[in-house]
Amino acid sequence: MSSIEQNIFKNGSTTYYWSSKFFPKGVRDDVFKFYSFVRVVDDVVDQVPADEQRFNRFLSRWGTIKKQLADGAVPSQLDESVDERVLANIAYIVHRYDCNVAWVDSFLSSMKMDVDKRTYQTIEDTIDYMYGSAEVIGLFMARILRLPGQGLSISSPEPEVLRTARMQGRAMQYINFLRDIDEDNELGRQYFPQNILKKHGLVDLSQKTAQDNAEAFTSFMHEQLDLYEEWQSEADKGFNYIPKRLRIPLQTATDMYNWTAQEIRKNPLVVFEQKIKPSKFQVITGASKNII
Repeated sequence: MSSIEQNIFKNGSTTYYWSSKFFPKGVRDDVFKFYSFVRVVDDVVDQVPADEQRFNRFLSRWGTIKKQLADGAVPSQLDESVDERVLANIAYIVHRYDCNVAWVDSFLSSMKMDVDKRTYQTIEDTIDYMYGSAEVIGLFMARILRLPGQGLSISSPEPEVLRTARMQGRAMQYINFLRDIDEDNELGRQYFPQNILKKHGLVDLSQKTAQDNAEAFTSFMHEQLDLYEEWQSEADKGFNYIPKRLRIPLQTATDMYNWTAQEIRKNPLVVFEQKIKPSKFQVITGASKNII
């Protein structure tokens, strides 16, 4: 695997990168290819200000690539740029693992919501965003890992393995929202539903509001952590479908997110003081324990 994909992934996520190192090589290489696309697009919309022109080029190129995939062709890079490289990577993943192109559409749609700085009124609105930003990531991973129980017609009920994969993506995304409140404030984003903030008497999630209303903020954060635990409990059922050799990195990543949730629960205001993230040492140590 090229150092390009590795560096993109490594710079984007300590937990996911070091956990994924414990996949078998063939799986690991394709996970890195997949995440190179996700990370680069996410970084484009996270710039201040967001690089809308570059993002729109992604949308346009994906439209062309999607048509080529429908015709049975595997698109190649137009040039040697990083953007073209990661677009070729996602095309390869979709083709090789027979993924639904609508998953990429949904991911890009959620990224467009970030560009537009959309606000969310209800938890259903937030979940709609998380489907594209996180749940489809779980669906792609289920394909890359070739998990069982996916060969059903489009009219069939959703296989349990895919439902739990979506729940895993959703749960992890929600912890990211909690962990990154201060960072998202700077980006002008607010993912938490307005009706939930109102329920707790919070006008926003700024540091001043949180400190001036510490009890209300703590209540809000604990309620969201409870919701995370509910979704994670559903996601945990999916481990029954994953062979142990492939389960090690996934369990490790889940353990790290559970640790992050516990740290935030101890002191919700910590999200304004530091970014709660496990270290490389924690991730590798956690993976080593899961191997046993």
